[in-house]
Amino acid sequence: MKESIPLTWRRIPERYRLLGVHCDTCNKSYFPKRTICPQCRRKGKLNEVKFAGKGKIYSFTEVSAPPEGFEDQIPYVLAIIELVEGPKLTAQIVDAQKEDVKIGSKVEMVFRVIQKDDPEGLIHYGFKFKLA
Repeated sequence: MKESIPLTWRRIPERYRLLGVHCDTCNKSYFPKRTICPQCRRKGKLNEVKFAGKGKIYSFTEVSAPPEGFEDQIPYVLAIIELVEGPKLTAQIVDAQKEDVKIGSKVEMVFRVIQKDDPEGLIHYGFKFKLA
């Protein structure tokens, strides 16, 4: 699915950095950013935080039937990553085959191409993870 140039530019902060929030009331961190703490609701005091980009694999799978626009990347490994700060997120594992990936493996964030619209269109960048 192609995005407009303004929408792509608006999403740069969330795609280029692991930005989330930390609630001072319940001492939990959340990704992506939220305006209200899911646990404390309005009593929560949220502060923006940039996560370190390090974590471990919580679960993973190999994708062989990708969504539109990702056909050129198959097969690829998609994982749920548990960051050292606590939140979990879904991301692609790069520079590794399915056989190399194990639950509990340490990973770190890398900055890579997510998708290309066409030879002369937008190139979307963002975070992925690699084995540490």
